[in-house]
Amino acid sequence: MHDDQVLDDQEGLGAEWARAAQAEAEAGTTSFDMTVCLTEPIHLLGGIQSYGALVAVDDAGVIEVASANTGAVLGSAPEVLIGTAVEALVGAEGLAAVRATRDAPTGDRGLCALVLPSSGESFDVTVYRADGRTVLEFERRPAQETFRFSQFYPRLRTSLTKLQHERTVVDVCASAVAEIRALTGYDRVVAYRFEGQAGPGEVIAESVADGLEPWLGLWFPATDIPPQARRLYERNWIRVIHDVDDETAKLLPEFLPGTSAPLDLSDSALRTVSSFHLEYLRNIGVASSMSVSLLHSGSLWGLIACHGVQPRRLDPEVRAACEFFGVTLSLQLAALEEAQTSRARHDTRTALSRLVTELNTDITQSVQTSVDLLHELIDAGAVVLRLGGRTTVVSGQDHAALAPGLDALWDVVPALDAGEVWSTDNLASHDDSMTPHAEHLSGALVLALGGTGDLIAWVRPERRASRTWATDPSTPVRLGERGERLTPRGSSAVYQAYTRGCSVPWTTSDEAVAGEFGRAITTLVLRHNARLTALNEELNRANRDLDTYAHVAAHELKEPLRGIFNSTAFIREDAGDLDDTTVRRLDTVQRLAQRMDELINSLLHFAQLGHGSLRPRRIDLRDAALAALEIAGPRLAEREVEVVLPRPGLLVHADPDRLSEVLVNLLVNAAKYAREEHPRTVEIALGEPDVVSVRDNGIGIPPEHREEVLRLFRRLHKRDAHGGGHGAGLAIVHRIVERHGGEVRLDATPGGGTTVTFTLPQAADQA
Repeated sequence: MHDDQVLDDQEGLGAEWARAAQAEAEAGTTSFDMTVCLTEPIHLLGGIQSYGALVAVDDAGVIEVASANTGAVLGSAPEVLIGTAVEALVGAEGLAAVRATRDAPTGDRGLCALVLPSSGESFDVTVYRADGRTVLEFERRPAQETFRFSQFYPRLRTSLTKLQHERTVVDVCASAVAEIRALTGYDRVVAYRFEGQAGPGEVIAESVADGLEPWLGLWFPATDIPPQARRLYERNWIRVIHDVDDETAKLLPEFLPGTSAPLDLSDSALRTVSSFHLEYLRNIGVASSMSVSLLHSGSLWGLIACHGVQPRRLDPEVRAACEFFGVTLSLQLAALEEAQTSRARHDTRTALSRLVTELNTDITQSVQTSVDLLHELIDAGAVVLRLGGRTTVVSGQDHAALAPGLDALWDVVPALDAGEVWSTDNLASHDDSMTPHAEHLSGALVLALGGTGDLIAWVRPERRASRTWATDPSTPVRLGERGERLTPRGSSAVYQAYTRGCSVPWTTSDEAVAGEFGRAITTLVLRHNARLTALNEELNRANRDLDTYAHVAAHELKEPLRGIFNSTAFIREDAGDLDDTTVRRLDTVQRLAQRMDELINSLLHFAQLGHGSLRPRRIDLRDAALAALEIAGPRLAEREVEVVLPRPGLLVHADPDRLSEVLVNLLVNAAKYAREEHPRTVEIALGEPDVVSVRDNGIGIPPEHREEVLRLFRRLHKRDAHGGGHGAGLAIVHRIVERHGGEVRLDATPGGGTTVTFTLPQAADQA
């Protein structure tokens, strides 16, 4: 037993094969390049296993290609067959059977029985199309029939019924390998499950003869089955090797007529075997083998691998039965997985319903208040939100440890449409930048909340899991006796390792639940947007009505006010001598009418600020301040307030008239609310770009009233105090700055007073 070692067994096939090549080079040989296996065209090896024979026929029925052993198998040498009509070989009835088999809708290959007219010998013939030719593969039928489907079917039906009652994938596979071994007589039959499309494989079930070492639980490197072999397993359900020491029967001619390529044997039942694979089988003491593909949604999920310690030939009908069993087993495994997913969906439906009812338009708040439900839906180390470019970890792992990995994560996640889900349990395999963060962040399940980059992610840390390998997966190539270069597999070479860089895998149920959650959020957002649109339309309508009301009311009120003012004046003039009380009352009426007129003027002006277009341009802040002093200067001089102007050349983006009005109101306020003692100052300055401040050292505004004074007609002092006024100045300032797309803030000036800061962004509202 090797010492425990740490390695990442989830790197890509390319990396594994690169390590294999490096190991082989370090072993001191230059005649053997393991990387050739990665690109070896195993479907174009130009030969078949010698227990059968092959001929390829063009559309005119003429034989163009024949295997070198046709003389021994069919009684006619290849040089005799090539160029002759295939009908002469198989007879008219045989040719009709071949064509019927080829044209039947049974898939890529068909099987028929033929008797050669020349010898009377019976053959099972596999028929398929390749490179525009009809290919016939002949296998002698045994003298005594070894297989009858009528005898096999009852046992198969019993086996399939048993499979249907198994509750787990492992249980189903355990039953399957026992049945396959009983049917075929192989010494070892294992169920081998792949980890991902290009990952290593684990033996999850085994039926083995006495005396052979057990493989159950062993892992085998991804390099054992290279990519092109996996593609052929997806294309063909079954692959049989009857003898690893078989002498390959070459195809003649080597290349198809008029081409530089050999015949494509992707669909061949007799296709010869790569020398690399034969060496591998010899090193584990295997003389014959059969592999049955296990597919899920068209992709290779695993294999039923059968090994014999002696050469073993399976009749085509036995192979067909095993293929049928493999198809049925694949369907059963898919159904089992779908049932598990359905159960998981059912279990989470209640939690999802509760979560959806608690959602509101503030997604961040919804997620933060529903963390327990989110974890009930999908088990994860943390739940993370990314809204408007800002990342928030709402639960789970240590935020400080997770944060660096999250910054790198968003660059790894592909562009997603609203409601789309993306997941991985190995972020480092997508981008090397995630490798340093694997301990805290190895897996992510990401749901797009919209097409603007807003996401919710369930993340998982690294899971260090012990694995028992049949060999060191980091060094699959070694020199051995008699030039053997592939590492022997088996319990005598067990190697303990830990997986790194991977989280607990996400299930199809996890992805389904995330998708359902995404649809719920999308529905909520659409409803909210519809309500918001309706409210905006109603608000715009109300604002238009309010503006109309303000103008109409103001104009309609001014006429009777003028009448009241004039009438009181006429009374005083026409009435002669009036007592002091009456005069005082008439003065009060006139004063109130005048005040009402001023309030109406302020209201009209405030309403007018919402109409008309702004004409912003780049202007010098000092010039704007000097223009404001022409109006506010006398008030400041009266109160002996010193004005500090900005230096020339400080530019802002604003409507000149409106900016002057803002500065006039602020300078007048500085004069009205100046302190009693000297010095009294007010300073106009430009701080950060587009941020203007007017700072005085007056009596100041208490913090609790700084928001209130920005509203129309709000005063903190008695009506006649500090020179009087109507409380419209700061409201007008606020309205004008808002029209420019900016904001107003009131702060205390150090040492006493008020600092009014307002922004004038470049992209000002010109509506």
